[in-house]
Amino acid sequence: MSLFAAPKGTRDFYPEDMVLREHIFKSWERTCRRYGFEPYDAPVFEHLELYTEKSGAEVENQLYAFEDKAGRRIALRPEMTPSLARMVAAKGNSVGYPVRWYSIPKLFRYEKMQKGRLREFFQLNMDILGIADTGADAELIAAAIDTMRDLGLDSSDFSVHVSSRNLLVELFIHAGVAEDGLPALYALLDKKNKLPPEEFERQLAETVSDESVRAKVEAVLSASSLDDVRKINPTGAALAELDKLFVLMLAYGMSDFMEFDIGIVRGLAYYTGIVFELFDKKRTMRAMAGGGRYDKLVGRYGGPDTPATGFAVGDVVLSDLLRDKGILPAATPRADVFVCTFAKDNPASAIKAVQALRAAGISAEFSLKGGNIGKQMKSADTARSRITAFVGGDEEARGEIKLKNMASGEEKIVPVAELVLVIRNLLDDLG
Repeated sequence: MSLFAAPKGTRDFYPEDMVLREHIFKSWERTCRRYGFEPYDAPVFEHLELYTEKSGAEVENQLYAFEDKAGRRIALRPEMTPSLARMVAAKGNSVGYPVRWYSIPKLFRYEKMQKGRLREFFQLNMDILGIADTGADAELIAAAIDTMRDLGLDSSDFSVHVSSRNLLVELFIHAGVAEDGLPALYALLDKKNKLPPEEFERQLAETVSDESVRAKVEAVLSASSLDDVRKINPTGAALAELDKLFVLMLAYGMSDFMEFDIGIVRGLAYYTGIVFELFDKKRTMRAMAGGGRYDKLVGRYGGPDTPATGFAVGDVVLSDLLRDKGILPAATPRADVFVCTFAKDNPASAIKAVQALRAAGISAEFSLKGGNIGKQMKSADTARSRITAFVGGDEEARGEIKLKNMASGEEKIVPVAELVLVIRNLLDDLG
């Protein structure tokens, strides 16, 4: 590998790659604003303890961690939720609940490379803090669905798989699993879909050694609906929460996207209630998004006990799905207007026209290389300009300028004094 290649697990974004990235980011921002969320951000590196506090020292193996020049233990952020919880804890009750915040950070994880997983990536994070009711979970799931719909995907492309950590606690305790055995069982369930069935069975036997308890656990894992859960354990607050969630999603008009999935546990230890993940319908990719309720995290960082729920959607798997579906944005113009000049050795007239357009907020450029009109037109094509303006020649002597619609080929001559107004109207017509 060349010394100057990009580090493994990272990406270079050339201008043509930025088209899709910016398309996704702008769509995310529009969705967040439409749902009434405010932007926030945090440092790209944090004290290592911010992550080991909630996940234990073993999480350090998955981080880009180092000591700075003062000997402080630092890590590049692998996720945004701990930073959010730290920020809210620092404000205490003065933060102004409910918090409805979003961010699109760059994140870093030192993990094994796989399809859909890189070591440097972007995520949209949306969180609601201060609301304990299931309505906040429904609002976040609705927002997650709309981040996908706003990019052109629908219920034939993806679905939301929903479960509850509290429900699993109730069911596994009811099955006879000791409370201190739950974390190991959760960790195994979180990788169930990544293991061959026989390997999962082997690890399950190691995790739950009692055969009678294991049989009950397997019965829990075979539940494919809330009605199946009711047959195992008809009571419990978690079941009532999920019932309410599905009723609320019907009110959002999004029930077609919803699937109960007992196997969704989410790998992070801080989840406390409803959890969910978004998958493509064919299940050929990793989860595109996931999240859930984390009611105890702000308190662990020194703030007041705060109900919280949130989700994140990554750009890597989502970009792969959009490519597979052919739902890609067209390349945008580098400049809406390209100004060509007949006076190839004297660009002054082109510069004056370009600056008049730029001063009016219209993107415009001219050929820095000069050359004849044919070469300048090739530059206009490269810039993907929607309108070409021609200065100089007979029109300039009459105080006029010629404009060409690059899509239709239509040409018109307008007074120089009306250039900005005419071009603005033309661009409005072109959309």
